[in-house]
Formats: sequence, C-alpha cells, structure tokens
Amino acid sequence: MGEQVVAYFWEREDADAVAGRIDAVVRRDRFQGEDDDEDHPWMVLVPADADLAVVEPLVTQYDGWLDAGAAAAPPVEPPPLPTAPKRLKKG
Repeated sequence: MGEQVVAYFWEREDADAVAGRIDAVVRRDRFQGEDDDEDHPWMVLVPADADLAVVEPLVTQYDGWLDAGAAAAPPVEPPPLPTAPKRLKKG
C-alpha cells in the first residue's frame, strides 16, 4: 500500500478506538466550507504498513469511511525551466 489512507469518523471515541487497534494517529479535519468546530470529523491516519483487510471492517463497525482519493493521484512534475533568457527580437 504505497498511498496514505485516511479513515474519517464523526465521534472522537470511535476514532480513538480504531486508532488504538491499528496503532494510528488521530487528528481533527476540516471539510471545505465548514466553519463550526463541532462539525469537523475526526481523522485517523492509517499507517502505511496496516492491512486494509483488517482496517476496512473496523471502519465499517464504527460508522466511518476510508478515503485514499487525495493521496492516490501522483504529483505532477512541472515543466523544465529555461536555461537562458528568451529573445523576442533578433538584432
């Protein structure tokens, strides 16, 4: 599993329970457009060496969901920069 997988939960207790079983980190996450701190979900950063066959049933049991979408796309490499100034007029 080469990508970062994140499990989201609405309750802190649920996030703590899952994180304790897979030795993960719990953080608070903010959805775009959410301004009320109580509406933010709790996220569990699933370790890279965790077995998803074990994680998925735990997440389902505690009414959470998994998200790998943000980390699934590889970063786009920028085009190479020019090595010399560009001349607009010949002269």
